[in-house]
Amino acid sequence: MNEQEAKAMPESATVMHPKVDLEPRVLTGSHFMLGDHACAEGALAAGLDFFAGYPITPSTEIAEHLATRLPDSGGRFVQMEDELASMAAIIGASAAGARTLTATSGPGFSLMMENIGLAAMLEIPCVVANVMRASPSTGLPTMVGQSDILQARWGSHGDYGIIAYCPSSPQECFDLTVEAFNAADKYRVPVFILMDEIVGHMLERVIIPPAEEIPFFKRKGPHHPPDGAPYLSYKPDDDLVPPIAHAGEGYKVHMTGLTHDERGYPAMFADTHDVLVNRLVDKIRLHAADIVRFEEYECEDADTVVIAFGCTARSARSAVRQARREGLKVGLLRLVTVWPFPESRIRQLIELGNVKRFVVPEINLGQLRREVERLTSLPVLRLNHAGGKMPTPDAILELIRS
Repeated sequence: MNEQEAKAMPESATVMHPKVDLEPRVLTGSHFMLGDHACAEGALAAGLDFFAGYPITPSTEIAEHLATRLPDSGGRFVQMEDELASMAAIIGASAAGARTLTATSGPGFSLMMENIGLAAMLEIPCVVANVMRASPSTGLPTMVGQSDILQARWGSHGDYGIIAYCPSSPQECFDLTVEAFNAADKYRVPVFILMDEIVGHMLERVIIPPAEEIPFFKRKGPHHPPDGAPYLSYKPDDDLVPPIAHAGEGYKVHMTGLTHDERGYPAMFADTHDVLVNRLVDKIRLHAADIVRFEEYECEDADTVVIAFGCTARSARSAVRQARREGLKVGLLRLVTVWPFPESRIRQLIELGNVKRFVVPEINLGQLRREVERLTSLPVLRLNHAGGKMPTPDAILELIRS
């Protein structure tokens, strides 16, 4: 702005100058914050470059927090016109090398599903935070639910592998968001953070380590320079994950949602499709032992094992403690990852011979219970509610006593 233009401006006008000193990317130390805010801070700590999203309860606080924090720490925030566009935007930005995130809830998650399938087929790393609420449809927008579990695994058409984390506290909202970004880059997959409304709106202490202590997995790039041998966009390494070259790095990059060969060109043959889709599944399935995370509490001698996740696991832990005080041999298997499902550990518990039954409480009508029933002929007792409130410790304890 020149001097003449400045004189012509009214006295009340404000000139906006770009910030010279960016705010720190990582807030270190101890903070009391919402689970949604902890997720946003975890994304920043993980190196988030680009957020695209559309407001929806109860995830809006993630977008609101990043609307200020991300631009002020060197990233880009875009409010999109809807969830379809949000998912498309983070796929495109990731293809250009950015670490990307969007946040939504059940109805928006449904709208993202077509492009989630595209991300799986293109093998584009990205992270989706889904703060679950009571559903279907618009349901109870401000109240808790856990009914997107099967949608996360099977929502888009076709077969593919994904990873989904379920935090049970604001601290885990931070920690697992960092882990989600690293897993997305390591395996070239969309990764979901399946929070629920209770955890998203819970206010607890979150301890954030110094930036240098936060793990960072760098995407595996091509094994040769751009002017070397031809780059094959989908030629996998021994781990079944292809190195990724980003748009603008000098490589000839070809991507398509159609069945494609290792060059990334369409190859419309049944045999090519079978090899490709099996690899998309196997690169997660064969690494499940490295991906799956769970926490065990009092399972060593348990004849009854409660399997729970998210906010429900908090009630379940209290119920297990009370049951132990009453002399009942009860343990808790808390799922940190729901996908891949920790079937190996559940089979191990069954093979030990102590477990006589499982109890599965969840805020839906029995989605994860089906996974447990698939693995065993032992009784699987369920405690379900369609949404709007979390199960109480007393309700879980009553089922354990039965």
